[in-house]
Amino acid sequence: MSKMKKIIPFAVLGAVALLASPVLAQDGDAAHAAAAGKPIAAGLAAIGAGLAVIGAGLGIGRIGGSAVEAIARQPEAAGVIGPQMILTAALIEGVALFAVVLCLLGVL
Repeated sequence: MSKMKKIIPFAVLGAVALLASPVLAQDGDAAHAAAAGKPIAAGLAAIGAGLAVIGAGLGIGRIGGSAVEAIARQPEAAGVIGPQMILTAALIEGVALFAVVLCLLGVL
């Protein structure tokens, strides 16, 4: 599959996120003022949060798969590989959570 075919779904989702934020705003003066001031920022924050979650999921999946493969090749190293895998996955999870919080705070 070419790189362009992999990017198209993300581009479509990004465009929908950018266009949907002002459309889905609730009726009311405060909601309209907030939506009118930051529709692009809200869409970009949604894209950023989604990319952070997708990236973290891919990274943790790759780490887990590589660890299982390494343990299958050398079962005696399982005591060393397991804790390192868990520590690395926890660090990636922390960075992903931090990225999502920053994206959400960017809207406020």
